[in-house]
Amino acid sequence: MSDAYERERQNDSRLSDLSAKVTALRGVTVDIYDNARAQDVIDNTSDTFSSMSTSLKGSASRMGRMAASGNKVAILKLSGCIVVAVMVLWFTLRLFF
Repeated sequence: MSDAYERERQNDSRLSDLSAKVTALRGVTVDIYDNARAQDVIDNTSDTFSSMSTSLKGSASRMGRMAASGNKVAILKLSGCIVVAVMVLWFTLRLFF
């Protein structure tokens, strides 16, 4: 009788050890998944900023060509865009600082 009780106690002890290991492994797996998702978000953000930079460079070159052509309306549009951009930056910086 005592032998069976001792084996049952050992089995319970090993089961609790195994349960602790499984819980730790699950925690590590979740951490790896969260880290991988965070890296994916960082990569997507980097790609978005890269495409935005390319688009902005293209827009700036088109505006430069318009201004170089001597068209008065184009020059007014360019100066209006610059004034609006400066005002937006000024208001944004004023909100945060």
